[in-house]
Amino acid sequence: MLVKTYGSAVNGIDALTVTMEVNISSGVKFFIVGLPDNAVKESEHRIESALSISGWQWPGKQIVINMAPADIRKEGSAYDLPLALGILAANEKIAYTNLHKYLIMGELSLDGSVLPIKGALPMAIKAKQEGFKGCIFPAANAKEAAIVEGIDVYGAQSLMQVANFLDKGTGLEPIRVDVAEEFSKANDIPDFDFAEVKGQENVKRALEIAAAGGHNMLMIGSPGSGKSMMAKRIPSILPPLTIDEALETTKIHSVAGKIKGETSLLTRRPFRSPHHTISDVALVGGGSYPQPGEISLAHNGVLFLDELPEFKRTVLEVMRQPLEDRVISISRSRFTVEYPASFMLVASMNPCPCGYYNDPNRECTCPPGMVRKYLGRISGPLLDRIDLHVEVVPVPFDKLSEAPPSESSAEIKKRVIKAREIQSKRYANCPGIHCNAQLTPKLQAIYAQPDEAGQSILKQAMLRLGLSARAYDRILKVARTIADLEGSENIAATHIAEAIQYRLDRETWGS
Repeated sequence: MLVKTYGSAVNGIDALTVTMEVNISSGVKFFIVGLPDNAVKESEHRIESALSISGWQWPGKQIVINMAPADIRKEGSAYDLPLALGILAANEKIAYTNLHKYLIMGELSLDGSVLPIKGALPMAIKAKQEGFKGCIFPAANAKEAAIVEGIDVYGAQSLMQVANFLDKGTGLEPIRVDVAEEFSKANDIPDFDFAEVKGQENVKRALEIAAAGGHNMLMIGSPGSGKSMMAKRIPSILPPLTIDEALETTKIHSVAGKIKGETSLLTRRPFRSPHHTISDVALVGGGSYPQPGEISLAHNGVLFLDELPEFKRTVLEVMRQPLEDRVISISRSRFTVEYPASFMLVASMNPCPCGYYNDPNRECTCPPGMVRKYLGRISGPLLDRIDLHVEVVPVPFDKLSEAPPSESSAEIKKRVIKAREIQSKRYANCPGIHCNAQLTPKLQAIYAQPDEAGQSILKQAMLRLGLSARAYDRILKVARTIADLEGSENIAATHIAEAIQYRLDRETWGS
């Protein structure tokens, strides 16, 4: 007897429906075709044990399973549950009349329990698009998939539970998630607050500009000057995620298997801080079975690279393209996948190997030329793609011992949100553009042009600092954000001057 069950394969952050055709006929062999990987082929043993412990016997006949489309590679153990149900239905142990109504995915344990999978959210989105009545996923993944409205999502604990539901319509109830309530439950009290940062007003100003415009930023300063401390507080001043941003971010984390069972929707902007020993594949994504990398997990949030020169040069250079295009393409001989990578890069570094160049309290012990050589570990093209370069000077004792707290994150966040609202209205008719850092050359010519005095200052800076055309664009984008923070429609000379001071002069640094 031939029956069909339906599941999904994940490609990038989107899903593709997979039809599993199970035919049981006379014979004794087991065949599974349709480009299954080893994990799928091994499902025979998991399914046999799960059926036996659940009270069913393995069919003493020939079983042929085809996974269509046959030219798409099927990976992982998440096909165990639909394959097991297909075998039960083809062997007439359960009714098959309801199988076509549901998209089913789940890994089986040997005792028949259903284990978590990756990518439940994009699978549920695809199931809704394909017109399925509902989805049956592991209980640990049901809540994340249930944020998709217009389709029933069921969380299963065991193979027996799913079989009874399909056969008798009992045992499972749809999971309901109120997206608006999920957003309202998000904790508005940040884990880290800028009120705890004493002094460093110039750095906090730069961080405010970076957050308001989504700009990349590099902090250079001595050990203990507060670089990492301030970087960890950036999420506390970023505007909240929109519904669309939250869904897209959750999809990426779902595909990567980073969603916890009690979480349905990511309501906070991600903050990723990989160690400097990370590989280029782990950073940008890929591998034999492509997965999102750190730059995609930081999508709509912050990627913090501490001790930037300590990262391998090849790792840093692979970020060039996603920093410009805000998407990363992973190409293999058989396929190409794309992952979103619109993140705000924040990096920190010591000014030299000993860490004390330009420190007001300690003398640098590095030999001549070492400071510039240390900075040279970061290529010019990568530095060009970082909008703001800020030197962080250690805070003197009298500032550290001050009793009055600094300005809180909540106060800074209000100004950031106000500036972002200005940008949202300005770019309302520009798809994919939400903040000044994303401006295209065409939009920049319309919205980021300085007045005559500002143009003159910018021309002098370009000649004196030897800035590239990319640096010219970055200065204009930062100036546009500074003007938005002040509520100014036009970019004035003062805005250009402040933006220029956030560019690092490589020629004079360390000389």
